[in-house]
Amino acid sequence: MLVNFFYGLRNAQVPVSLKELLVLIEAMQKRLAFGSLDDFYLLSRTCLIKDEKHFDKFDRAFGAYFKDLESLDDIIEAMIPDDWIRAEFLKSLTEEEKAKIESMGGLEKLIEEFKKRLQEQKKRHAGGSKWIGTGGTSPFGNSGYHPEGIRVGGESRNKSAAKVWEKRQFRNLDDSVELGTRNIKVALRKLRKFARTGAVEELDLDDTISSTARNAGLLDIKMVPERHNAVKVLLFLDVGGSMDPYVRVCEELFSACRTEFKHLEYFYFHNFIYEKVWKDNRRRGAETTNLFDVMHTYSRDYKVIFVGDASMAPYEITSQNGSVEHMNDEPGYVWMQRLTDTYEKVIWLNPTAEKYWQFTQTIDMTRQLLDDRMYPLSLEGLERGIRYLSK
Repeated sequence: MLVNFFYGLRNAQVPVSLKELLVLIEAMQKRLAFGSLDDFYLLSRTCLIKDEKHFDKFDRAFGAYFKDLESLDDIIEAMIPDDWIRAEFLKSLTEEEKAKIESMGGLEKLIEEFKKRLQEQKKRHAGGSKWIGTGGTSPFGNSGYHPEGIRVGGESRNKSAAKVWEKRQFRNLDDSVELGTRNIKVALRKLRKFARTGAVEELDLDDTISSTARNAGLLDIKMVPERHNAVKVLLFLDVGGSMDPYVRVCEELFSACRTEFKHLEYFYFHNFIYEKVWKDNRRRGAETTNLFDVMHTYSRDYKVIFVGDASMAPYEITSQNGSVEHMNDEPGYVWMQRLTDTYEKVIWLNPTAEKYWQFTQTIDMTRQLLDDRMYPLSLEGLERGIRYLSK
């Protein structure tokens, strides 16, 4: 059964390997999940899936595989011994539910009748009081009413089924979905370097156990500073003009970065980087920060992330006085070269869809200045950028 399930996942383009299958088989042999399809789902996902972005593909493949099993017997025989599932099932029932099952002649009678009607029924049924279907009063089916029974698929309305055989609690984390703060956080978490800093306020369980053992059993509590992500990030955000349609996704990225990185500094620019950046867009004309000061203040180990569509007139990158906002003494490309010489890791995230990059000359110019380290602002692009910064 597990081998067929494994190939079902591979056919659904879920990246699972033989090593992970062997881990799952070993876990099943140790009975880490039995008597519950939900438990098997959680265990198999833990053993087989290494990246949250594949959860949605796994969920769909899991559901499709087990829906292909023709009857209740197939599920029971494929998963676990009959007596195990019955014992585990009874544990989940209240006394009232057990009494309702007894009114039908007991659990054996309920399952026997369920199997019998599955064999007799030849087509979909809605309404009525006998067949397995929807909207009726049969004890088997969904969307209807009967005080005791088995729900088959669908969504419960009257909350009176003795067992929900098909329960899904899956969340879409596929890398084809739209960006959102939570999905961005999932990608950013791969850029981590942990360190323990600050006050001693977290229990060190291993040291406490060993110290207590050395102390002849007398409790000796050991504390350590909380572990933090020590990665340092400089975030430069393009604002205004052609970036207006991307305000929401930039806000989501900014919010996720502030949550994930303890050491985060951010600045704004317009179109391209020049000698000055700023922190407050409302006072961009009065309160600016010299880019030389930024490079001298924040050490070389900072990871630099630019966010912008890189869409402008070519002279804004190549020419003196090319900025559309002020008279810049040096071209923008000179300042970008200084940044890339100062910081080892610099990337550019572009919210414009990658298929349109070829139509904008300045996007290609910016990519060349960054040695092709421009990535689309999508989950897949963000992961590629984070992978580079993590090297």
